[in-house]
Order: sequence, then C-alpha cells, then structure tokens
Amino acid sequence: MIKLETINNSIQTKTITAIIDTALCIGAGGSSGSLADKPIVRNAEGNLLIPASQLKGRLRHECEKIVRGLKWDVCYSPNPQTMCPQRAGLVGNFTRKEYKISELEDDKNYHCLICQIFGNPVLPSRIIFDDLICEEEPENLPEIIRPGVTINRRRRTAEESKLYFLETSPPNTKLRFTGNIHLLHDAPKYTKPLILAGLKHINALGGSKSAGLGWLHWELPDLTIEKEAWEFLAKGSGKE
Repeated sequence: MIKLETINNSIQTKTITAIIDTALCIGAGGSSGSLADKPIVRNAEGNLLIPASQLKGRLRHECEKIVRGLKWDVCYSPNPQTMCPQRAGLVGNFTRKEYKISELEDDKNYHCLICQIFGNPVLPSRIIFDDLICEEEPENLPEIIRPGVTINRRRRTAEESKLYFLETSPPNTKLRFTGNIHLLHDAPKYTKPLILAGLKHINALGGSKSAGLGWLHWELPDLTIEKEAWEFLAKGSGKE
C-alpha cells in the first residue's frame, strides 16, 4: 500500500465526485451477508464505494483512446508484454523524443504518454487514486435486489435455470461518491488536460450498463491548465 505521508515530494490533490443518475452495480466477488448472487462492494464501515482500481483502469482506457485519436502511438494495456517498454508485436514511433524519460540511451527509457502517467511494470505511476466513497450513511440506504436472467445470444432466448440476483444502490437518488486524485510532482505537464478529458468520457461505471445501471455525471475541480499542455497534445502527428 502506498502511504502519501511517506512521499516527500510535493503532491497536488484534486477532489472529484461521481453523481449516480440511475443505480450503481459494482459487485464484490466472494462477499457474503446478502441474498444477492452479486452483492455490491462496500468498505469496512459499510459505505458504498467505487474502487480506485476500477476508476483508474477505466480512466486509463479512455485516455488511451483520446491520445490515439490525437495520432500518438500508444502501447496496449493491460498485458505487460504489449506495454512499454516491451511492446511485443507493436509498430509505431515509440522512440520519439517526447517518450524519453531519462538521458540514458536505452530503449527501456522510452515510454508512451499513457505509461508516463499511469505507469507500467517498470515505471511507477505518477498519479494515485482514492476509492470514491458514498457520502450517504449506510443505514439510510436499503438493500435493493434486482433480478436478471442469462440470455442465450445465439437463440435470443432466456437460458433455463439461469435466474440471478444483483444488489444495487437505490435508483434515482443522485448518490454522491467522492474521492481524491493525487498528482505527483513529476507528473507530465499534459496530465491535467488528459485526465479531465478522460473523466468527461466516462458516462457509466460498474456492471449491467446496457441495462441502465451505473450511469453518472461528474463534479470536477477547476484546473488551471497551461496553453503549452494543449499544444503539446496537439503534436501527436509529429507536425509542429
């Protein structure tokens, strides 16, 4: 576990809030104490939460799409063999100067823009996420059980004996999930605009999104973003 108080370098902390527009279904594998086949995840105090790992993974995916759209070459997560610095089977210009993280002349010193923010097996992450915790007290939230059935995609019919139950948050209550994102002092200058754009691309989290669960909107902090950061991201094609 990373303890922020042990990091001597300066850290910028930004608070974000996810407001759930429908109902949230983020299951806790192996949980007990509920009649649901897939109970919703909670912390030790019983608060509903959105795990930091899920938020970071989803945000990384959205940022990858944005950077590729800007014509930057990006490795493929989460398989370590296709991530920087290995990039097995990938083609592209991964040795451009913007990907170099040190003065050493070594292929392992080149990491794509996404790895420079989120890290990879050999490069530490420059951004740390907290769990997003529901602000409502647990005793005020009743247990909501939602039935479902497995569909046979080939026959387009319900499978026999495949009824299941999901636990969700109460629907249409605008529950607020709040947590922090911590930017280390050596985070690249383009981190803020990319994170901001990536969060705005996340419209739903958790399971059963196609069934209407997990849809949300964000309350994001006002970030001071330098013009140079936008100009840097616009150079993806290699043209100045």
